[in-house]
Amino acid sequence: MAVTIRDVAKASGVHISTVSRTFSAPHLVNPETRTRVLATAEELGYRPNRAARALITGRTHNIGLIVADIANPFFPPMIKAAETHARRRDYHVFVADTDEDPVVETDLVRALAKQVDGILLCSPRMSDDQIEQLRREVPLVVVNRLIDGLPAVVMDVGAGARSAVRHLVDLGHRHLAYLSGPRGSWTNREIRRAAGAAARAAGAELTVLGPHQPVSSAGADTCEAVLATGATAVLAYNDLMAIGLLQSLQDRGVAVPEQISVVGFDDIATSALVRPTLTTVANPTAAAGRAAVDMLLQQGDDGATGQVTLRTDLVIRNSTGPGPYAPAGATTAQVAAYVKE
Repeated sequence: MAVTIRDVAKASGVHISTVSRTFSAPHLVNPETRTRVLATAEELGYRPNRAARALITGRTHNIGLIVADIANPFFPPMIKAAETHARRRDYHVFVADTDEDPVVETDLVRALAKQVDGILLCSPRMSDDQIEQLRREVPLVVVNRLIDGLPAVVMDVGAGARSAVRHLVDLGHRHLAYLSGPRGSWTNREIRRAAGAAARAAGAELTVLGPHQPVSSAGADTCEAVLATGATAVLAYNDLMAIGLLQSLQDRGVAVPEQISVVGFDDIATSALVRPTLTTVANPTAAAGRAAVDMLLQQGDDGATGQVTLRTDLVIRNSTGPGPYAPAGATTAQVAAYVKE
């Protein structure tokens, strides 16, 4: 005979409602009691009936997580962190990929809406109006996008862009290029805006090239355009584009960083493996995944909304070096040491 919730309650010495809460809202149960109930359930071989629980509570204990491109190395750490964090709260995560297509994005939100308790919408390409409309149909938390009145988790890419520009200016660069990311990307607009303002404040010029798809081949394809600008340093929308540019420059015999410096965004694992290693702005993607899950579940518990901004950090490696306005006779190592101080 199958073990029931009554069996677990009796063996644990608690009320049936406490066992129910242990599985449906574990954060509301005393840690000691929760541990005892879970241990008893495991010993007896009890498994809650999720379908029945959904009928009673109105919750599926499923979360949708929609990303712009699952093949982009930026997203897997976020997905893994969100799944692990949700599992600790007894939630499952369904992952879907839009392939950077806002129409697919809209269709996926509506398809998932009746199967999940809420959706984490990561780097959406839809318009603000479309997202606001969808939020009336299903609870949403937006990651990497700020919309007034909507719960959101963002990484401070503006601060990261300013740090990158200051780093390049301090190295002696006065003409920079920005490899713009996809049209419709909030992150791209923020980086472009902040980088442009920082360049103007430092008396430097910023040439914007794009928009482009956020893939390495797009970065490689910009090589001729970058060289034609005369820029001595480049900031790319993401590491994939920066790495593609690095490889294309090397294929053309252009030395990095001796002839041109390159900075990426995201600090994906590959950025520390390419040669030269890539200077980049590290985005806290795993922390964003955890924060988004917390925000969505809190939204479900008490209707609360809010916006969380996570810090970004400049990681200085070997793809940036002295520019034309560096101190006379300074070596790459000397200028890099000066900038890090």
